[in-house]
Amino acid sequence: MHGAQSKRDLATELQAQLPILRPSIHTRRANLTVKFQDLYGFTVEGNVDDVNVLNEVREKVRQQGRVWWALEASKGANWYLQPQVSSLSEGIVLKSSLKFSALANAMTLKKLIRKGIPPVLRPKVWFSLSGAAKKKSTVPESYYNDLTKAVEGKVTPATRQIDHDLPRTFPGHPWLDTPQGHAALRRVLVGYSFRDSDVGYCQGLNYVAALLLLVMKTEEDAFWMLAVLLENVLVNDCYTNNLSGCHVEQRVFKDLLSKKCPRIAAHLEALEFDVSLVATEWFLCLFAKSLPSETTLRVWDVLFYEGAKVLFHAALAIFKMKEEDLLLAHQVGDVINIIQRTTHHLFDPDELLTVAFNKIGFMTTNTISKQRKKQEPEVMKELDERLRRLNSLREDDR
Repeated sequence: MHGAQSKRDLATELQAQLPILRPSIHTRRANLTVKFQDLYGFTVEGNVDDVNVLNEVREKVRQQGRVWWALEASKGANWYLQPQVSSLSEGIVLKSSLKFSALANAMTLKKLIRKGIPPVLRPKVWFSLSGAAKKKSTVPESYYNDLTKAVEGKVTPATRQIDHDLPRTFPGHPWLDTPQGHAALRRVLVGYSFRDSDVGYCQGLNYVAALLLLVMKTEEDAFWMLAVLLENVLVNDCYTNNLSGCHVEQRVFKDLLSKKCPRIAAHLEALEFDVSLVATEWFLCLFAKSLPSETTLRVWDVLFYEGAKVLFHAALAIFKMKEEDLLLAHQVGDVINIIQRTTHHLFDPDELLTVAFNKIGFMTTNTISKQRKKQEPEVMKELDERLRRLNSLREDDR
């Protein structure tokens, strides 16, 4: 009897300790760093919980794929390619030869795209909905091959910078970081630098083009996606020499942060934290260097359909998700660490996009365009003053 009582006492004691033991086990799991490969071949470091999240995301991707296939079976093959999107820089305007079903298809497509395009369908859907297919159709079929042959062996400041950046673009990737991967990425970037001499080449485009190559599979399709991105989707002058467009985007983002997340904006201002410290890379690399690849591509799914406003939605969401932590930060370094930890572990795209579209509030392309026009004069004035100071220093050195 005494033995049974002792066992019951021991069991009670152990049960009482379980709430203490569980967090300890969770902490050990959270601190255990593991390496794993994502869907696009990138080696990612995370903890066991990150691996579980990634597995859940992959299951969601499979389920979403079944939804797309079911719609294709009921609406017909490639139904999602029928609506066409006009110039995204001018706002979304759906055009379709369909009658009553056009609007229904567009609404269905918007919801589907926000939930994610299955990886196997991404090349085809992106190419059509972004306007890349239409852009390609306006030139001879041999355009890309003729361009790459014509510029082969030519050396410019852009080609020298591209050659410098190739080995630094996603080092360690099983295909991108190989002679074949470097050669393909170089042809795309050099080709575009000759197509648009005003842009030429800007650091950041290497990451964008590399990710496009992984998704689109062919160099030519990646080239046209890069072309439509720079010429139609993103703001003008984002990648020109003075990066004026990027400076405008940073000012617009700062203004939106103060309107959408006023507590965060006020606290960061008190800390004298400039949001461009983290956001410049987001807007230049389109999150390719900051977020896990599948999360980045989910943002791009919406980018190619709804336009550049999604970059602001995603950037605001990253701050919004960590509002309480950011409000407790006392130094600029703390803010940077919080943001970088958040982006590094955002393996669940739905976590980001739910905040981006449900908690940030409504924003239209037209609204953001007005904000850009408002900020442009001040940006150009600052850049002109900077250029005058630089020229003055050069003259003094002579």
